This record gives sequence, C-alpha cells and structure tokens, in this order.
Amino acid sequence: CRPLKQGSPQRPQQIWRDHDELPDASEYGPRREGNNPGGIPMNGITDERQRLLPHGNGNDIMGNRQQIMGTSTTEYGAAVTLASKSQPNGMVNMASRGTMLTKSYSVHANGSASYLTPLQLGRHELYEMVPFTAVFGMQQKERNISRAFASYAADLDSMEADQLSFSQNNKRMSEAELNSRRSYTSLLLLDEFEMDAVLVTTPLIIAIFVAGISQFLVGYNTSVMNSPSSVVFQGHNTFQWSVAVSAFAVGGPFGAIMAGSLVDTRGRRGALTINTYTFLGGGILQTFATNMLFITIARFIIGFASGFSSVLVPIFLGELAPPTLRGTLGTLTQFCLVTGIFVSDLLAFPLATESSWRILFSVTIILSVAQIACFPFLIESPRWLLHRDKKSRRARLIIKKLRGLRHDHEIETEVNHFISASHAQSCGDAEERTNSGGAFVAMINDDRMWKLLVCSLILQMAQQLCGINAVFYYSTMFFDGLIENPLIGTAIVGGVNVAATYVALFLMESSNRRTLILWSAGGMLVSCIGLVVCLLGYFDKMASLFFVVTFVSFFEIGLGPIPWLIVAEMFEAKYVATAMSASCQVNWACNFIVGLLFPYLQKSLGAYSFAPFAIVLLMTIIFVIIWLPETKGTTPEELRENIVRSLSTMLQLSDESTNDADTSSSVGNPIDVEWRRAMDSLRRQEEEDMKRGLFNFGFQPIEQDGLSASESDWRSRITGGA
Repeated sequence: CRPLKQGSPQRPQQIWRDHDELPDASEYGPRREGNNPGGIPMNGITDERQRLLPHGNGNDIMGNRQQIMGTSTTEYGAAVTLASKSQPNGMVNMASRGTMLTKSYSVHANGSASYLTPLQLGRHELYEMVPFTAVFGMQQKERNISRAFASYAADLDSMEADQLSFSQNNKRMSEAELNSRRSYTSLLLLDEFEMDAVLVTTPLIIAIFVAGISQFLVGYNTSVMNSPSSVVFQGHNTFQWSVAVSAFAVGGPFGAIMAGSLVDTRGRRGALTINTYTFLGGGILQTFATNMLFITIARFIIGFASGFSSVLVPIFLGELAPPTLRGTLGTLTQFCLVTGIFVSDLLAFPLATESSWRILFSVTIILSVAQIACFPFLIESPRWLLHRDKKSRRARLIIKKLRGLRHDHEIETEVNHFISASHAQSCGDAEERTNSGGAFVAMINDDRMWKLLVCSLILQMAQQLCGINAVFYYSTMFFDGLIENPLIGTAIVGGVNVAATYVALFLMESSNRRTLILWSAGGMLVSCIGLVVCLLGYFDKMASLFFVVTFVSFFEIGLGPIPWLIVAEMFEAKYVATAMSASCQVNWACNFIVGLLFPYLQKSLGAYSFAPFAIVLLMTIIFVIIWLPETKGTTPEELRENIVRSLSTMLQLSDESTNDADTSSSVGNPIDVEWRRAMDSLRRQEEEDMKRGLFNFGFQPIEQDGLSASESDWRSRITGGA
C-alpha cells in the first residue's frame, strides 16, 4: 500500500479504509483473466464498496456471494473493526478512544498487501484450531469453530456496512437491516465451510480406502482368533493359545513407537507402505503356519502392524483432509475397525473348521494386496513435504489435486494455511516433528499439561482393563456351555458393537464427556454384576448373553470412543499427536495384560471371572467424578473470543509514546509499532535538518563552508567520513 500522509488527522478506523490512500486497479496494470488472486479489486475500491452498502429493507444485502467469498480483507474491513472480549458479542467499535487499533490484515508484517477473503480467513482459523489428526467424534468441535468464525465475520461485515452507510449517507443502518445482513453473511460462510466437508477428490478417496483397510485389518485380527480356537492345531493347551492371542497386543506398543519415528523420516506414504507390507508378511506367516509357534510369531507381527496403523492412520488422513472433514474421517476409520471385528465373526460360521481356518486367516493377505495395488495412486502428505521444504513443488502439485484447485494463487493460499497451522501446532523449532520426544518432555514440564496427560493415560488403562477385549478375544470360549452355538453369541456381540458405535456418534453430539463415561462405566459395572449372578446360577444362563451384549453396548457409548476423543479436546493442537501416541502405547500394553490373563482368570475364578473388571469400573467411576475435567467443546462465545484474539492483536502503549507520535501509530502489531516509531524518528530528524537547511534533497551537494561542528558530524555520518 502507498504510505499514509504524515500528520493526517484521520481517526484510527480510517487508516486503512480511505480508498484515496489505497492502490487503484490501474496500479496493477492490465487485468489478466483467470488470475485474480484472492479477489483483488480490478475496478477500483469505491465501486466495490458501493455494492456492499445495504439497500431497501436489508433483505437484498450483497447481491451475490462473491462479495463475501471473493472480496479481499483490504475491502472487507478487518482492520477497521475492533475486538474486545469484555463485550457480550466480542466486538466493539473503539474508534472514539483513539488509543486502540487491531492488527491489520490489509498488510503482512513485511508491508506487503494481504488479499485473504473472509472465507479464506475462516479456513485459516480452522486449520490452526483443528489438530492434524482424524479423531472419532470431532465433528462437533469443527462445527463449533465454523459457527464461531461465521458469527465473528458477520459482525465485522455488518459493522463495516454501518460505518460506510454513516460516512456516505450520514445515516445509520437500522437494527433489522444489521441483523438481516449479519444472518445472510453468516449463512454464506457456513455454506462454504460445509462444501469443504462434502467435496471429496479422487486422491483423497484412494487415501481413505487404503487407510480404511488398515483399520479394518486391525479390527479383523483383533477378533479372528476368537472363533477357531478349537480347530487350529488341536491339542494345544491354554498357555499356548493365550500367548498366541496376546502376542497381538505385545506387538502393538512396539508398532506404535516405531510409527512415531517412521512417519517423520519416511513420510506418511512411506510409513503406510511399510505398514501394509508388515500386514502382508504377518498374514502369510499366519495362513501357512505349521504349528502354534508360527501362529504366535505371526500374531506378534500383525499386532506390530496394528499398533503402527493406530498411530499412522489418524495422522495421515488428518493431514490430507480439510479441517471440516477430519472428524468425519476419524469416525469412518472407527467404523472400519468395528466392522472388521464383526466381519471376522461372520466369516467364522463357514470358515472356522478344521479344513478352512487358513482361509479365515488369508483375508489379511487379500486386503493387503488390494492396498498394494492402490500404491501408484496414493499421495504423500503435503504437510510433511512442506515441513521438509516450504518451497516444495511436489507439495503444491499434491494440494492442487487433493483440493481440486486450478489457479496458482489458490494453491499458495492453501500452502500458507498448511505452513501457518503447522507452525501454530508445533512445540518449538527443535520439536516440530509430529511425535517428537521433545514435545513429550514439554508436556511433562508443563504443570497443566502433565495433569491432563495423566488423566488421558488413566482413561486408556480403564478402557482396556475394563475387560472389553476379553469379550472380543475369548467370547466363543466364554459362551461355550452357556448357549447352544457360541458362534451365534459372538456374532451378536459383534453386530451390537457396530450398532452401538453408531449410537455413540449421536450421543457425543449432545452429551458431556464425563456424563457419557459415567453412564458407560456404570452400565458396564451393572452388566458385570449381572453376568456374575447368571454364572452363579441365579438366572438362566441365556441371560448371560444379554449382559454381555449390554456390556459391549455401554462400552461403545463411553469408554470406547471418549478416551481417544478426549485427547483431541483436552490438549492444545500442538500436543495432540504426541499425547495420542503415548495413549496408544499404554492402551496396547493394557490390552496385552487382559489378553494374556483372562483365560487364567476364567479358569481360577470361574463364575467370578468378571469381578476384577467390575472393580476396575468402580475405580473408573470414582476417578471421573473426582478428577476428570469436562472437555466437551468450548462454548461458541469462548471460541469466538479465541478467534478475536487470533485475528486482532491489540497493544496498549504508554502515554509517553502516544504523546510523541500520531495516535494512529501508537498501537497495533508490535512489529508495526516499532516500524512506525522508527519512521517517526527519521521524519523528525529530516524536518529538523530541513529547518536548518542541512537536508540533502539529492539535487546538489551541501557546501562545507559555514557548517558547525555538529553539522559536520552529520555530514560525516552520511558520507561515511569521506
């Protein structure tokens, strides 16, 4: 922008508004069709603003969505409207004070013009506030942020329109006109944000397919050993089978640890390739095993791949998907996991026999080969590429395909979103890797963060030690002797697990996290008690199936998804991936304990085999009541204030600074303030030199004769002592 005239009496809100001081379209040269970055006005600013003024009763406010979606922030007036969280709606016009000024988004810190539209600013905020992780149930948080920004931007727009109306017509807009304009603008923005959630490109579909298969295989191999326990290498003892089953959970923590390193060194796509081949190798070894030792080794390898996948898939999809789609993809991968469990239960009916159990295990091979067939079309994470090289052309090409963009300026805007969000979600220059040890140390050293980390780890322990995987690992063994066909009971439990996951999705939209966990743990506790009573013979043994079903159902509405979702809600975005990795490792370790010990619990405790799980659930309820904080998404008002603080950096300077300089230069971005102070100091020096006749206008040299000592010093400084 052209510099302001010195000493102008403009009020703060007029600094970046006066179109006489802004560049006209002619300064940009001839207009080039198809290359209008971010909605730069090509026909001058006055005409564009004239179209933004309200007409009639306010119902015909903007005429078309281009004025909101394609009008840059230079016209939008973000620099003109001030923010204050002390006001009910977070916005206040502080022009009359003359001492406060928000950070202007008309210019960057280096003085170059910024042409982000309100829609692009909204996407920018979503990128920074939503973690790069696909987590089940995070849709509500994404919608809350979208609504908060839409409300914020609508207030900015209506306030600017009111100011423009008053400045040109000396008439304020009525409350009805303001409300109508505010509502219309908010709906336009929300509509555009929703488009990001439904516009899915082919590269993203392929990535979802490949990642979804990985999560399906995690669920499938969790339960695949459940049904054929009596037909795989008959003659094995309890110890051999329990070790083979629990070896899956032994490999999980190692896979989770290795994933944290490989996703950074080999890239997300490279890590997913390694994960797929690991599944393939484990599947081949398990399918063609010759004894229980090979089955155990194969289970360890597949468990390693499953732990690897549980860390990699949320990161991979979270970095490919737009912010408004990450929660949906997290939900999709969770459904892939529970569907894998259910499918393994269904396939057990025809395949859990002495002659066909190898076919049951070969599903892992078939799906891994399908993933490998998709590798030529699988893209790398643009965030990872930009982290390694901010000028990466490959990252820009991927973003173009991934978002369906056509113009270079659109791609660069998206690149800036990635870079800015990555910086906002990093833990420092030396700790920017997604799962770095430095980030974990930073969490431990932060008093508030380590307490939240302890809460999340305790919930992960409760999720596994409550005994849910005792059902998925050994339900067939458990139902043997209780119902006529144990496979039917196992399949019913698997189907209920899928249905309960679907119900949980709606409950998480409307209920508090603590409430859901309390209902979940309480329902599971009652189910455990009922199950023990049934096994003691006080009820018909068929009733045990009912209590197992309710046990699984209550798990899925609370203790199943909430421990993972709560990580994304409790922690700052920069800590989410690290906290998720630590939680994953604890989860797998507890999974191993249950998988290994439950057969012995059943053998030694008999009817009381679920009593230890009841004790864990009781302790979980006490912990949640006393210590666990509520983490359901912040209120729209709080989100609004966060956005205001992000987009409006206000700085109150001392009275001395305001006395020395113009009001307009007394406040703003700290970088701008220092720059203005330096320029004011230089201007005053030049004015003094002009008054004394010493200022060098560049037309003729200043004569040495008649100069005082101080003036000679000035000449020496300018000429370098020559």
